[in-house]
Amino acid sequence: MNKQQLIEAIANEVEVTKATAAGCLDAFINTVTKVLKKKGEVRLVGFGTFTSAKRKATTGRNPQTGAAIKIPASVQPKFKPGKALKEALN
Repeated sequence: MNKQQLIEAIANEVEVTKATAAGCLDAFINTVTKVLKKKGEVRLVGFGTFTSAKRKATTGRNPQTGAAIKIPASVQPKFKPGKALKEALN
């Protein structure tokens, strides 16, 4: 499912226009991004938790040449599914 299909599904589910659903989805994405930038977390009980985690700098290898390369430290988004979501998939 891509973003447009998700917007359409949301619009149909809550009986609003696609423009309204798109605005809500964009607001959700922007809000989660802002919270994660501030090193916070977004906890949606039953669905899951969005967090950010630091990754240390490491040394990797170029698969073509075998040369060592430096992989810089970074902050990565993480998602941990909630119990209800896990159970819905089984």
